[in-house]
Amino acid sequence: MDPKQSARHERLDELQRDPYPLYARARQTAGLTFVPELDAWLVARDADVREVLLRPDDFSSAQALRPDVVPTAAVLGVLARGFGKRPTVVSTDGAAHRRHRAPINGGLSAGPVAALAPYAAEVATGLVDGFAADGHTELMSCYARRLPGAVIGRLIGFAPKDVPVAVHGGHRAEQLLFRPLPEEEQLAAAEDVVALQHLLDRYARARRAEPRDDLCSAMVAALAPDTGLGPGTRELTTDQRGELVSSLQNLLIAGHLTTTALIGTALLHLLRHRDQWELLCARPEFIPGAVEEAARYDTAVQGFRRTTTRPVILAGTELPAGATVFVSYGSANRDEARHEDADVFDITRPPAPTRHVSFGHGAHGCPGSQLARTQLRVTLELFTRRLPGLRLAESHEVVMRPTLIHRSPEELHLAW
Repeated sequence: MDPKQSARHERLDELQRDPYPLYARARQTAGLTFVPELDAWLVARDADVREVLLRPDDFSSAQALRPDVVPTAAVLGVLARGFGKRPTVVSTDGAAHRRHRAPINGGLSAGPVAALAPYAAEVATGLVDGFAADGHTELMSCYARRLPGAVIGRLIGFAPKDVPVAVHGGHRAEQLLFRPLPEEEQLAAAEDVVALQHLLDRYARARRAEPRDDLCSAMVAALAPDTGLGPGTRELTTDQRGELVSSLQNLLIAGHLTTTALIGTALLHLLRHRDQWELLCARPEFIPGAVEEAARYDTAVQGFRRTTTRPVILAGTELPAGATVFVSYGSANRDEARHEDADVFDITRPPAPTRHVSFGHGAHGCPGSQLARTQLRVTLELFTRRLPGLRLAESHEVVMRPTLIHRSPEELHLAW
């Protein structure tokens, strides 16, 4: 990596580990603020964030997940053995977005999420049983990465033996897109991503042959409908396989990394505010409020990019067609114009007339928000009951992961 690129990544790391001072300055600055590290205009105020999210015709999602790191030629060679990147629910607009979103909306509606809650509680209990007698644990690896993986795996329809491979591949895909790794590590991550893609392809083809009552089958039926026109038509085409792999990979990553981050930051801030943790243990009726406050205060998905489709004026700033904006949910959730004492973590905060934007807003609002909330609620119910003496381990500094996509502690060492 050349020195200029290395310096940029260092500045980006610093920004992403703690973006809130930048957000605060941007909210107090007239117009939009251009951030070189993001190569984008920062949309920081709540009203402006909501405006962009309600104008998908003017602010396209096509480059929502533009990578921070450009893969090397050798890495691209490894990825070529998998399935090329295709548009998904995150990176489409209009009719294409609605087509991708329809099966996901059904699979993540109130009924399926409620049906998954007992399974989530069972998995969570088993994980806590595994370390409760130890007096200490590293939460991210022993719990926060494992519960959401098991739950989204059950929803999609994975066999239990395939869940660890799928979860690992999802983490590696995120690293490859957003972390400046040494080339050797990039190559290893690319191999893991390719392995994940071939696993997803096997599931898609198996569900075309024998549909089941799971989200994978629903996505196959919606995105690659069986025309029934004659022999051989039940086989998925190469294009259909590529689209399904991209869509399943996106669902998998969104379904577990975001909830992993939410669990990690929720426990971090509750334990940093000891009085609120003790209040939660004594009065579990505050758990729903704690879920919302954790999501608002330190948002798991800090934001997404949008690209202008024509010249527009936003917050008084003139933007040409093709301009990139970073729509910051994390900043909007700290906007004093929307949330009183916005920089204060308070689980007793009265419900706001208008909710935070932690799970998006408008057409691209997160369809899995209730599933994420359910898993955090289950976690807080279990931990306050089983481990009321929980505390941050004094011997370990908490370092946040340098990403704006799934903000969470790198590790979270706890003791009791």
